[in-house]
Amino acid sequence: MLHIEHIGIAVKDLATSVPLFEKLLNSQCYKTETVESEQVKTAFFKTGQTKVELLESTTPEGIIARFIDKKGPGLHHVAFEVTDILAEMNRLRDEGFTLLNEAPKKGADNKLVCFLHPKDTNGMLVELCMEIRESGPTEQL
Repeated sequence: MLHIEHIGIAVKDLATSVPLFEKLLNSQCYKTETVESEQVKTAFFKTGQTKVELLESTTPEGIIARFIDKKGPGLHHVAFEVTDILAEMNRLRDEGFTLLNEAPKKGADNKLVCFLHPKDTNGMLVELCMEIRESGPTEQL
């Protein structure tokens, strides 16, 4: 793993949270995006080498909505940048970690992603992410 790529924070409302984090981080939101497959709207901030990703559910039944209902708004996941997501997934599976998806999928911010089950990581949702190269994700897999 190269470094912490971003920290994901579950929020109830991006319209309220984006201005708050712009003040807090003294940085403008540089990108918003909807990821339909995850039923989430995202907003990104850069702070040094790491990013902060705010996550708002697009549906009351979405993963983020259920997380907030159970735990309240706050830290949702930590994402680590990897150079080869398939190799890292295989390595972690061999080490006994449970992958929440068996193949990388397209996530926000031009990334291929895979999540590890929190039961294997002391209760923290861990995301692996790799930049999608211009060759396209199918050629990378």
